[in-house]
Amino acid sequence: MTDMTSPQQKSPFSFWDKTDIAAAKGLKGPIIIVGVSGFIGTNLFYQLSALRDDVYGCSRLPQGSWRLQKASRDKLLSLDIMNRNSVEQLVHRLKPRTVFNLSAYGAYARQQDYEKIHNTNYLGVLHLLSVLADAGCDAFVHSGSSSEYGENCSAPLEDAPLVPNSHYSVSKAGASYLIDFYGRTCGVPCCNLRLYSIFGPWEERDRLIPAVVSKGLKGQLPPFVNPDISRDFVYVDDCTRAMVLAASTACIETPGASFNIASGIKTTIRDVAETSKRLFDIEEECHFGEHKNRKWDLPDWYGAPGKAQEVMGWTSRVSFEDGLAETARWERASMDLLDFATPYQKAKKISAIIACYKDNQAIPIMHKRLSKMFLELGVDYEIIFVNDCSPANDKDVITDISARDTHVIGISHSRNFGSQSAFLSGMGIASGDAVVLLDGDLQDPPEMIAQFYHKWLEGYDVVYGERVKREAPPYMQLAYKSFYRIFKSLADISIPVDAGDFSLIDKKVVKEILRMGEKDLFLRGIRAWVGFKQTGIPYVRPERMFGETTNSFFKNIWWAKKAIFSFSQKPLHYIQAMGVGMFCVSIFLGIYYFINYMVNPPESKGFMTVIMLVLILGSVQLVSLSVLGDYIGKILEESKQRPHYIRESIIYAGDLYAEEDSMTKIIDVLKQQ
Repeated sequence: MTDMTSPQQKSPFSFWDKTDIAAAKGLKGPIIIVGVSGFIGTNLFYQLSALRDDVYGCSRLPQGSWRLQKASRDKLLSLDIMNRNSVEQLVHRLKPRTVFNLSAYGAYARQQDYEKIHNTNYLGVLHLLSVLADAGCDAFVHSGSSSEYGENCSAPLEDAPLVPNSHYSVSKAGASYLIDFYGRTCGVPCCNLRLYSIFGPWEERDRLIPAVVSKGLKGQLPPFVNPDISRDFVYVDDCTRAMVLAASTACIETPGASFNIASGIKTTIRDVAETSKRLFDIEEECHFGEHKNRKWDLPDWYGAPGKAQEVMGWTSRVSFEDGLAETARWERASMDLLDFATPYQKAKKISAIIACYKDNQAIPIMHKRLSKMFLELGVDYEIIFVNDCSPANDKDVITDISARDTHVIGISHSRNFGSQSAFLSGMGIASGDAVVLLDGDLQDPPEMIAQFYHKWLEGYDVVYGERVKREAPPYMQLAYKSFYRIFKSLADISIPVDAGDFSLIDKKVVKEILRMGEKDLFLRGIRAWVGFKQTGIPYVRPERMFGETTNSFFKNIWWAKKAIFSFSQKPLHYIQAMGVGMFCVSIFLGIYYFINYMVNPPESKGFMTVIMLVLILGSVQLVSLSVLGDYIGKILEESKQRPHYIRESIIYAGDLYAEEDSMTKIIDVLKQQ
């Protein structure tokens, strides 16, 4: 077994030699790496940045990549290659001389947006080439794909027919023709590298090799597809070497040409399994065929690297076993970093929204427990902490966490607007298929989300927590339970009892909630009002982990009034009934006293009766006026048309966005993640 007892962070030049380093230093700068957030782009960025200070990484939101958390922020630039204006602005501002394009979409089975596949892989390349053709550059290296060959997959030469068998391969094949046109006809120094199965550090966690390594380090094997399916594996350092050599030679000598970046070795899935067993000393038997073959899985998929050796002097140096061992060493040394690795985009994404006020001590624990829960569920996720102008250092704590974990987004309000507005603020930027609302004091257990999630998968649009018991004094428990039952009896709609804000809400329900025009929202009532399929899950609500509750007795009375006057007109009906009743009583008493006056002439009696009637009627009138006043107050509040909240700033990846334009831009980008 290869020695992996002394894990060490991967050197940027594990398999580069002096010639490769000299070629990298000799490239014309500035250098930009488009698609730097991907695993090949990240490796190339760190390697070139170790040699020179004019290397810039570009993607839609590079500072949001878990791979680039330790990169210099001034070297990470936002670029949307599907927007020509974005490309023009960057090129005209930076004037790059060497460009590596590693942006791609559609290589994974989960990426099925055909329009985005072609826009990214073809139109994006067109935008880059056309702008660089006008501005001028010294080298443009494009990362193509061996999938361009499609069904013609057995060691095809670069001039062999392309027989693409997927939208991704069609788009990549189209880009190769585009590069050929710009290089051969327009004189742009460019080339296309048809990459085979690149693997190594920083690779997506759902890919074959990371799965093999992560399981192997635990003494296990992952399930495999058909054992006869083959790959041509190339270690990532060999790939980045090829890119550097292509920029210094092929772009100049053979502009527009394509090159196979392959080892030329056919490695079957059975070979992968046997190598893993040998490398990690695993004795268990391999399980093949547990995953279905994809339509591009082929039994004889390997490349012919002769042209790359002839023109660029490139060959693959790293064997599959050595590359696997090096990847394992890197992963062992990077366990803490991989805790925050972005899980691959699954069909479901959950947005947790946490309303924070004086929760600075609880926020790190909330983050840890939520992250653990979402990773166990295997979903994509984001955690949105809404600092509702807390007088404690909630904002600083959120900023620190966001700098370490790009799943975390922070919002700070200009003043304290209340938890309902905090939830609405978070819902306004959430990009998940569902949102989960939690209080920041840890009274809503994050572990309950697993039960919410499974109910959601069963088809429920809203899943809320039912507080069957609270860790609170008996008189407060009685008060809370009494309120929910009174509220249910008074409400004009069916309101679940003992249900707070803690809930999972499908995005279609969130959309309807955000459409509500009223300004003084009571979310748990609105949640019931919108309808859809709903269910509750009982749980015991603990006390705050830190500090004291911010809800006093009178604040709870305010909450009760807010709930009742928002969702019930029965108090008005009761006032009307009381008035009619008092009117009937007054008529009855009038008739009674008239008859009594005629039958028994009065003496000086009845003084107390008059006083009691005046006090009773006066009290009824005051109560009625106060109820009417609350309703009129709500009308006044709604008529003002003030916003639910004012955001002071957005926090993402440790950066603060405080200007209105910058907040708008970062929200747009985050909602598209």
